Amino acid sequence: MFASLVTPIARRADPYRDTAVIDARAPRFNQTIVATVALLGVGLGWWPLFGILAAQLAIGLRFGRRYCVPCVLYFELIQPRFGEGPLEDSRPPRFANVLGATVLGAATVASALGATALGMALGLTVFGLATLAAATGLCVGCELYRLGARVRGIRSHLLDRVDPVDLGDGHGIVDGAIVEFTHPLCTDCQGLARELEARGERVVAIDVSRRPQLARKYGIAVVPVAVRIKADGRVMERVAG
Repeated sequence: MFASLVTPIARRADPYRDTAVIDARAPRFNQTIVATVALLGVGLGWWPLFGILAAQLAIGLRFGRRYCVPCVLYFELIQPRFGEGPLEDSRPPRFANVLGATVLGAATVASALGATALGMALGLTVFGLATLAAATGLCVGCELYRLGARVRGIRSHLLDRVDPVDLGDGHGIVDGAIVEFTHPLCTDCQGLARELEARGERVVAIDVSRRPQLARKYGIAVVPVAVRIKADGRVMERVAG
């Protein structure tokens, strides 16, 4: 629909297929739309806007980015003009959208039941958090996801050992080698790999897109994660993530 309006660009990640990662600018654009609509709902006192926004977030979460209006606007109009930004793990912003849809849904229900003040307060909360994320990049929902991921990892199985069998032939693993859980399209993962290489570290990469069973086994909820291990696989320290 928008193909004739912009010049195609080279993308490392297809926005509709490579859903494990996302252009880091896309969530900020989405938060700008969320903040604008939420502010209109509060300013005009028209609470159905909260419901429309909640429904749109929920549809995008359920059926994919092609059904998310802000996503399509960004990937078809904005990204082709300004280029692809850094790629990041898509799970934290996705969780933030889940929270946004939930709070906006609650605002809609509260307003529909006559608790207008509560509904508007919830809508104003979404506006404030979305504005913060859009303006500064600080996404509270994303940070809650990362915190929850760390807590879940500690409670379920602390990453205290990496089985050498999972590293293939072992690559001559020695004390002090670093195992990095990575994704080939993740900008932060690539940056960490370059930093470790520049420091002369011995690194063994585990691509979670090709070996998702290992991500589940070791509780890797967000990449990159890197740990320094002994030759027998015991973790000496967590280097990143």
